[in-house]
Amino acid sequence: MLRDEEASALGSPAIGAPSPRFPDPSLVDVHRSVGVNHPRLFRRLFAFLGPAYMVSVGYMDPGNWATDLEAGASFGYKLIWILLMSNLMAVLLQTLSARLGLVTGRDLAQACRDSYPRPVRWVLFFLCEVAIAATDLAELLGTAIGLNLLFGIPLEIAVLITGFDVLVLLGLQRLGIRKMEAFILALVFTIGVCFIIQIFLSKPEWSGVASGFVPGSLSQAQLYVAIGMLGATVMPHNLYLHSSLAQTRNVQRTQQGIRQACRYNLIDSAVALNAAFFVNAAILILAAATFWRHGIEVNELDQAHALLEDILGTALAPIAFALALLCAGQSSTLTGTLAGQITMEGFLRFRIRPWLRRLITRSIAIVPAMIVIGIMGNTGSYKLLILSQVILSLQLPFAVVPLIKFTSSREKMGPFVNRAWVKVLAWIIAVIIIVLNVMLVVGEIGSWTQAAGSWGWLVLVGTIPPAIGLGAMLAWMIFRRERDHAAPVPVAASDVSARALRATRRFARVGVALEAKPSDSGMLAEAISLAEMHGSELVLIHVVEGVGGQWYGQQTGDTESREDERYMTELVEQLRSDLAGHNVAAVRGVLGYGHVARELVRISKAEQIDLLVVGGHGHRGLADIVHGQTIPDVRHGADVPLLAVGRDTIRRD
Repeated sequence: MLRDEEASALGSPAIGAPSPRFPDPSLVDVHRSVGVNHPRLFRRLFAFLGPAYMVSVGYMDPGNWATDLEAGASFGYKLIWILLMSNLMAVLLQTLSARLGLVTGRDLAQACRDSYPRPVRWVLFFLCEVAIAATDLAELLGTAIGLNLLFGIPLEIAVLITGFDVLVLLGLQRLGIRKMEAFILALVFTIGVCFIIQIFLSKPEWSGVASGFVPGSLSQAQLYVAIGMLGATVMPHNLYLHSSLAQTRNVQRTQQGIRQACRYNLIDSAVALNAAFFVNAAILILAAATFWRHGIEVNELDQAHALLEDILGTALAPIAFALALLCAGQSSTLTGTLAGQITMEGFLRFRIRPWLRRLITRSIAIVPAMIVIGIMGNTGSYKLLILSQVILSLQLPFAVVPLIKFTSSREKMGPFVNRAWVKVLAWIIAVIIIVLNVMLVVGEIGSWTQAAGSWGWLVLVGTIPPAIGLGAMLAWMIFRRERDHAAPVPVAASDVSARALRATRRFARVGVALEAKPSDSGMLAEAISLAEMHGSELVLIHVVEGVGGQWYGQQTGDTESREDERYMTELVEQLRSDLAGHNVAAVRGVLGYGHVARELVRISKAEQIDLLVVGGHGHRGLADIVHGQTIPDVRHGADVPLLAVGRDTIRRD
């Protein structure tokens, strides 16, 4: 986050200023934990290298393997240009993502929370969770297949084993971000070496490879695979991830320091993502040179593994294939978990331990994997991998559009706002992604409807309304105007003080919300003090919230309501006696029935309360879900000042 004087140095007081509502840094445990101010150029560049490599492993995860193998085995070298286009898109979008994090101090999820209304934020969060679950499904299947191929472990058992890789994640996170990056880089290096070996052994037709870089038209079958390749390469959750990982560097918060950080992150992204392109292209070329050239249809990853030895004549190729697959699954597991942590904290400001987040995500992915493997075997796992990448592509526009909008906002980015040519390129990429997705959705809905026969109307009813709703929300996000507000005008302290004194008023009625518990003493003490200070009427309020109060309201006559009425009557009489001679105008009680917060708001308005004293129960986390959160609901519903009193306010002599 930028301090005021540093923001001024950037030429805009608003750039990177901490949000007063959401001040929490992204990935707080490693935020700005890596020093980068080294005197030597090479060491300074090396300090910045890392985030893009962690992001790049998502571009070579098992989901990519499935789509690249399918593309190469079914269509030869024809779809290499899709890989190249996807990689160029990824370089630009990941550069924008890192720039957003470096300049604003907010990751993409936090920026969405700051800018969009609650319903849109919840939809975006849900789509992110679907994408992360799809990604984790691919990682789970890839790791399980790798274990199966290397060690002969049955696929069902291997799937269950992957549920315990949370222990690897926990150990790595405790070592710090640099150790984590080193581990990821080692896995990426292993994957690269394995594919260099396999490309050397497969002896591809290089003229065919060169022709694959020329764009061409796509059939419906090619479009489905191409969309999967696009989703597998420009992964939506990686845009959230990179905007957070860029903030792990302790960048000097000046215009020069941020500009230098953006430049080094561009180098990091270009090198890392081109390495990922090499791996993806190697998988496609390997599939084309071995399976497509021999007319072999591949429906399973383990089928590809088994055929490599027969076709290439060496046992080294399948071992390298299985080892690279296992490394790809494990490396992308780590980054997928971090992305899930970032989106949950960014959209919801809800933080749980990384191992618990990992366990939940993996548990969600294990269920469909076990069902599909049980019904369809290894062929089903392969098809499930491709489907998971198509799901990623469908979610992609909902991450790309906010990223382009935010980085094109002068209010958020100041002098680092996107230049005109960057905006044009970025929107061309967005349009390509959206058009391809629309083509896929229309084609798939048509094929599903036709396959359903007489029940096709059910397919239309179940798919068209959500598609139209999401399309309308995406259009709103695209054409919504990002308002650049003027810089705040400095306010004199004397002016603030004078206005406050002129607005000082007397509270005629002080209300206090009681719970019929010993903790009422603390709230009453504060309310009595205020009533004496202002000579106010003291209004005691209690809401009967049991089953009778909820269903029958004032007509209830159960034990709880009778006890509450007795308590209120006795307390009012006791206070009238004890406060005789004090500067309190009167004491009276009011009972409500049903939902506590709604009743407190209603009574406050009906009784014309000027100030309401409420108690904080001190619950956090799950206890809030069980016991409810009264104060926030009352605060949003009532139009009077609230005084929240802790349960242990009364001091004991």
